Order: sequence, then structure tokens, then C-alpha cells
Amino acid sequence: MASYLIIGASSGIGKEIVSQLRSENHKIWATSRKEGLDGLIVLDPKDPASFATIEEPLDGLVYCPGSITLKPLKSLREEDFKEDFETNLLGAFRILKHYLPNLQANGGSVVLFSTVAAQLGLPFHASIASAKGAIEGMTRSLAAELAPKIRVNAIAPSLTDTSLASKLLDTESKRKAAEDRHPLKRIGQASDIASLAVWLLSAKSQFVSGQVIAIDGGLGSIKPN
Repeated sequence: MASYLIIGASSGIGKEIVSQLRSENHKIWATSRKEGLDGLIVLDPKDPASFATIEEPLDGLVYCPGSITLKPLKSLREEDFKEDFETNLLGAFRILKHYLPNLQANGGSVVLFSTVAAQLGLPFHASIASAKGAIEGMTRSLAAELAPKIRVNAIAPSLTDTSLASKLLDTESKRKAAEDRHPLKRIGQASDIASLAVWLLSAKSQFVSGQVIAIDGGLGSIKPN
């Protein structure tokens, strides 16, 4: 049985990661910024004072909080960039720095999240693509710094059917258009992404580090027929 810390486990991919890990009987520290959710520790990545104290070693850590800011350049504000970097990059930095001693105790695996838009130019994605591009840079740098004891990888999904993306999928026409943009003619499900995260946490991926792995229905690398 391994011990894992999952940041942002109240919904979507984070919730599914917790479910899959618990099905394998691992010990889970699962957090959310929201209070009153059963089984979740209240933790705000913006507030180090809220970080739970964990005395035991951790075998892995996943940072799930993210954002989807889609605006044309003329509508983007400096505050949009600051918020995207705060949520996606600085929150991950604070969490990793705080729990690094737990991971170093017996080695571990870190999983972060990027997006297909960090490598594939998509209109209206300037803010979030910039923040996630920074995540990719941090992933590779920390993988080099923390090797050989700690592995660090990132997952770069395309649009995934979660509450975070609900406004992009709230009509049949929007959903059909999103599916048609992907060579596989579907959008991602939380279980698809979570399965990869669980694999990256496990010993099955012990020769994998410093990677940004796309799971995007082929959107980032192939042209549909």
C-alpha cells in the first residue's frame, strides 16, 4: 500500500484519481479548497498556512487545480495572466516545496498538469497556454534536479468532460464541434486522464521522468481525415 497526496480532489480528474487509487487500497490524502466535503482535507494552494501537516513519507503527489481562460488578446487583462499563473504554476510550486521532505523520505512520483494548448497554437488560449507552458518547464527542471530519487512528469490533456469545462460543452452543438476537432472524434473523460496519472504514480512507470505526456485524442500531433 502506497501513500499519495492529491491536491484538488473535489471534482473532475482529481476526484477520479482518488477513486482509482482507493480501488487499489492505497492511502490517500485528498484535498479541496471547499469546506464541508466528506473525506477531503481543506487546503488552499494560495495559503501555505492551510497546508496540512503530514508526518509520514509520501510515495506520490498530484497537483490537479487548473483553469480555462479563453479570451481574445483585446479582452485579456494582466489580472487574467496573474490568476492563471497563480492557480496553475505558483500553487504547484508552493505545494511541492512544502511536501518535498515527505517525498524525499523514500522517493516518490510527482504528477503535474499542462494542456495540449501549451504546444499546439490555439486561438484565445494565450493566458492559460503561457501558464501551462511554465508548468512544462518546471516539470523538466525539477525532474533533473530531484533525480534519481523523485520522478516528475506532466500530463497534457485536451478538452476533458469535467465541471471545469462545462461551459464549453453545455449544448449538443458545442459538444459535437469539440468531438469533431479531435482525430478520435471524442473528447476526453476524467477516467482517461486519471488512468495515466495513476500509472505515472506507480512503479510501472519507474523509468519515466521529465516527460510531458499528451493525452489529447490525437489533436496535438495528427490531422483528422
